Amino acid sequence: MSTMISSRLSALRDVMRRESIDAFIFPSTDPHNGEYVPARWEGRKWISGFNGSAGTAVVTMNDAALWTDSRYFLAAEEQLRGTGFKLMKERIEGTPSITKWLGMKLSTVESPTVGVDGTVNSAASVNRLIAELRAEGGITVRTNYDPLDLIWTDRPSVPQDKVSIHPLEYAGERCGDKITRIRAALKERHACGMLVAALDDIAWTLNLRGADVHCNPVFVAYLLIDSKSVTLFVDRDKLTPEVEAYLAAEGVGTAGYGDVGKALERYGEYNILMDEDEINYTLYNIPACVKVAGPSPIPALKAVKNATEIECFRRAMLRDGVAMVKFLRWLRPAVEAGGQTEMSIDAKLTSLRAEQPLYKGLSFDTIAAYQEHGAIVHYEATPETDVELRPEGLLLIDSGAQYLDGTTDITRTVALGPVTEEQRRIYTLVLKAHIRLEMCKFPRGASGTQLDAVAREPLWREGLNYLHGTGHGVGSYLNVHEGPHQIRMEHVPAPLVEGMTVTDEPGLYLASRFGVRTENTLLTVPYMETEFGRFLGFEPLTLCPIDTEPVITDMLTSEERSWLNGYHRMVYDRLAPHLDAGEREWLARACAEV
Repeated sequence: MSTMISSRLSALRDVMRRESIDAFIFPSTDPHNGEYVPARWEGRKWISGFNGSAGTAVVTMNDAALWTDSRYFLAAEEQLRGTGFKLMKERIEGTPSITKWLGMKLSTVESPTVGVDGTVNSAASVNRLIAELRAEGGITVRTNYDPLDLIWTDRPSVPQDKVSIHPLEYAGERCGDKITRIRAALKERHACGMLVAALDDIAWTLNLRGADVHCNPVFVAYLLIDSKSVTLFVDRDKLTPEVEAYLAAEGVGTAGYGDVGKALERYGEYNILMDEDEINYTLYNIPACVKVAGPSPIPALKAVKNATEIECFRRAMLRDGVAMVKFLRWLRPAVEAGGQTEMSIDAKLTSLRAEQPLYKGLSFDTIAAYQEHGAIVHYEATPETDVELRPEGLLLIDSGAQYLDGTTDITRTVALGPVTEEQRRIYTLVLKAHIRLEMCKFPRGASGTQLDAVAREPLWREGLNYLHGTGHGVGSYLNVHEGPHQIRMEHVPAPLVEGMTVTDEPGLYLASRFGVRTENTLLTVPYMETEFGRFLGFEPLTLCPIDTEPVITDMLTSEERSWLNGYHRMVYDRLAPHLDAGEREWLARACAEV
């Protein structure tokens, strides 16, 4: 791998030299600013060898560096070894920003130029970059060149998978009614229209699904909504006659994927909403009309699940819970018998999910991390890293599935046998953090940033912390990560309202030793209304026992213990009718009171 990356860097630098580009920045995003991207736009992965979902690679004529967050520190360090890339740990004291680093590296270059591909960087990110690099000694930014088109000789094409209709029995609202709501939201902002680039927003709006992005049922397209028409820009080969007829009946026109730029040039209304955090820099600068600033209204609409979606979530979570119980019952005896590895148990869990009705695939690649691998937040076992499981220590399993009626996301940390007192203590502290958030009551409209501290407080009290977010929204047979709301330390102003799904997943990670995380997917529900306003709480959607074997019971308050016992009673009552006698017996033991 290191030799291959060195060769790619050499080819890149040859192109940069010819184009008079002194540095080039490779983001993790695509033209749609997605978190997970089709293979064609995995340029950062291709140039650096780092395969995490978040990170930015920067290459100068003499240096190369990659910035990523704490989820990937350990994995990135391993993957970058010998490549020539230096790991830059974001949010760690002493780590310079990309622009500060470039300012230092290019300080001796006369009239330096930094290149970015304007089609895969958001308008907001490029505008910030331009301003920051100007402050670093007048560095120029070039946005109209992609060197990968020349040096990535076997670059994948844009995906060509067929688009399918998401039935109304699962969507719960017609496409036309969603468009009406979107137009009403645009009118409130005095906007005549908008360009939609986020693939999950397009899929949700049109009640269509695809298979262009790994684990995410979306398709590559743009959607232009104005006061009179709606146009989907997509490769027409992806549309079946059934889908074409459906779109026509819903009043949605179609055009080629590559025609969106020309349509923006011809756009004839007074103004257009262009979310600069969503729309890439190249497209953002095409319309000649007035641009309305602000975020797209679609994520906030999509985040609030309708009654049909909520009921579908409950059904999907029940079937997923059945698969999880079958897996957990099988797990310890299988490990004790010998021969099981991280990859083999991943395959077993996937096969049990695949047996469930309406199963469509995984919602993300399973994290099956034993002992020290559990400290790597986004670990993924490979043939090179795969290890055999022993009947001792902790196994962290973060997994989920896509069903036609919902998306699941669950993490359980399981004792495979005897565990240390340190492991028990850390496990119990994480459980306390998890329970605190699930029990939390809060005013309607509070932000996830405010709730984040509730989960972290038991850990902070012990001088412990984790650097990833505590919770994210979950799509309805859509992306497993969904905004605009999040529960995290960084300020996220999006309000929490009833009908939103959100995960609860605090964790602790001790490098080279072990990691612990416990995660449920929750539904935000009404709690009470008083003279001080409406208050909300959480209903757990995930149905799966939490391993109580590692718990130090005395560390739990009576309220925390009561919550845990109540959750387990609910899990047993909901799942037991769908299990055989042996499975029910196992579940009864797993859900016994503590």
